[in-house]
Amino acid sequence: MQSDERWLVAGLGNPGPRFRRTRHNAGFLLVDRLAARYGATFRRRGLRYRVAEIELAGRPVVLVKPLWFINLSGRPVAAALRAYGIPVERLVVAQDDLDFPFGVVRLKRGGGPAGHKGAHSVNAALGTRRYLRLRLGIGRPPKGGSTGDFVLGEFTAAEQEQLPALLDRCADGLGELVARGPDRAQQRLHTATS
Repeated sequence: MQSDERWLVAGLGNPGPRFRRTRHNAGFLLVDRLAARYGATFRRRGLRYRVAEIELAGRPVVLVKPLWFINLSGRPVAAALRAYGIPVERLVVAQDDLDFPFGVVRLKRGGGPAGHKGAHSVNAALGTRRYLRLRLGIGRPPKGGSTGDFVLGEFTAAEQEQLPALLDRCADGLGELVARGPDRAQQRLHTATS
């Protein structure tokens, strides 16, 4: 892998202060953490997304936060890929995932959206599933609880306490990804505990 090979990490979430700390914004929280860790600032790029640029493991990485709601985030992600000339194989989409308990992280290339409307939107806009998905487990709502209310609700106090370490683990895993590839990143992310 050449040192000038650029990656794009798109965090999925809903814009605006009302949604800032919600479970559905796990992807936004991750790219925010990466930007803060490396001293980068997000700036608006047109009407579709905000962007920050960092260097991760010696490689340039573009961080993207779509400005459209999560269910429509595919077109902004596709626009950012085109604008920066980055191939879909070097795209990572970070998202929340109901299928894993809080603290479990999974990195996978391809696969179906499993009911995640943001992932469905990205698949539709790109016309492919060849990108990498970084899925941050948020668990499921209590029995009888509304899934919509759960994903748009804030993390519990205990989860908020663990969240910084979890996001740092994901950031470290992304560093492993761009430096050594998906297999090494999966080993680091899938076996670690929060």
